[in-house]
Amino acid sequence: MEPRISLITLGVSDLERSRAFYRDGLGFTLRPESQDGIAFFALNGLWLALYPRDALAEDARLPPSPAAPGTFPGFTLAHNLRTRAEVDEVLAHAVKAGAKLVKPAEEVFWGGYSGYFADPDGFLWEVAHNPFVWIE
Repeated sequence: MEPRISLITLGVSDLERSRAFYRDGLGFTLRPESQDGIAFFALNGLWLALYPRDALAEDARLPPSPAAPGTFPGFTLAHNLRTRAEVDEVLAHAVKAGAKLVKPAEEVFWGGYSGYFADPDGFLWEVAHNPFVWIE
């Protein structure tokens, strides 16, 4: 198996709300392959998909489980930036778009600068500046 992730799919409770958040709020480009029941967004090197949570559980043949607001989902998505100022700008933009600020940006133990926001379904995004490593 090649070490690659092609697509990240988030199981969302309200597809249209989440589509609007990522497209209109965060400014992600909606791919033309999107349909009424699924949204695809182009990211650098991979796609982000939004799909109804219950339908995603059914596709995996697992029982649906409700999202537990305010609890840790077990993973985070990360958006790395070139400067601390960009971190502050992106967090402010996400909050303006309807995200919940979970942790304001601050200097962190590993020497970088980061904060977290949650999308409408509570999926966590870390917004970070790592002065030691650049990840595109």
